[in-house]
Amino acid sequence: MKKTALNRLHREMGGKMVEFVGFDMPVQFEGINSEHETVRTKLGVFDVSHMGEFWVEGRKAFDLVQKVSTNDVAALVDGKVQYSCFPNGKGGIVDDFLCYRFSEEKYLLVVNAANIDKDWAYINEQNTFGAQLTNDSDNISQLAIQGPFALKAMQKLTNESIEDMDYYTFKVLEFAGIGEVILSTTGYTGSGGCEIYMSNAEAEQIYLDVLEAGERYGIKPIGLGARDTLRLESGFCLYGNDIDDTTSPVAAGLGWITKFVDGNDFIDRDLFLSQKENGVPRRLKGFIMEDRAIPRQHYDVCDGSGHLIGEVTSGTMSPMLKKGIGMAYIDKPYWKDGSEIFIKVRNKLAKAVVQRPPFWKG
Repeated sequence: MKKTALNRLHREMGGKMVEFVGFDMPVQFEGINSEHETVRTKLGVFDVSHMGEFWVEGRKAFDLVQKVSTNDVAALVDGKVQYSCFPNGKGGIVDDFLCYRFSEEKYLLVVNAANIDKDWAYINEQNTFGAQLTNDSDNISQLAIQGPFALKAMQKLTNESIEDMDYYTFKVLEFAGIGEVILSTTGYTGSGGCEIYMSNAEAEQIYLDVLEAGERYGIKPIGLGARDTLRLESGFCLYGNDIDDTTSPVAAGLGWITKFVDGNDFIDRDLFLSQKENGVPRRLKGFIMEDRAIPRQHYDVCDGSGHLIGEVTSGTMSPMLKKGIGMAYIDKPYWKDGSEIFIKVRNKLAKAVVQRPPFWKG
């Protein structure tokens, strides 16, 4: 298994380590529910160094990124971040990713750990423009500091103003005494905060400094278990569950990152435009349980008569709501918020209602 630069510290701090997409990662420290609540009410720090980072540079960098991104990269300016996905040429999604614009000739693409090799092969295959590509995934460590006090605590570690940064922006700054650190304000929890990118050699020092800076605000190390419950409570898609090579962004409710503007001639544009105009038979929808039950991936979704109308893609017990929540691809008549559906749990039908995420609003 691969190890991040913080593996030793995770073990010293009592992290429960598991194999995750080929990496030895902490799934929890104190417990998923308590870590979840810490991020919602205070702040926590995640090691997400397993994520992938690709640089796209050169005179034709924009042309390549625009071609492989459903979003409109032309709308970006320096210092802005954009959420998008790679279309696979067959109506599905290779991966979802973040695009950082440093200049018109320099972009950083942050991809999912499980898809690094697949994404790298894909973007190289699409690079008919001669853009310069660098896979920096093995050299970069990344921390996600999330929660309502995250930016206030991290402000102590830099002289640059970060508390007033807009959502989905980034700065290259000196952080914890180390220069050329990337600090962005995206997040995968719905509780605000920032991400910090640094070299592997700097990871341990910055991690310890982050914990010290956040101590007065109640910071704790957080594992991947709470990362999943937090993202689902906020309605964020997880690749491999809610989106994959067979799902279109239109069906997945990602029409807002699929931009049909002039000049944005991305792969599968015509197909996705047809889906937008003519509709799709199933769409990804959020739901909340009314009966006491925990929905899980691949559970059947039924109507009141037990007829199959969909399939659960993600599900959990919400630590904040104390109710089961989930997302599922559901047939068209049941898309409206408030629609009554039933989740088949151990051959019994448990009642739920369709509800647009986020399920929890702090």
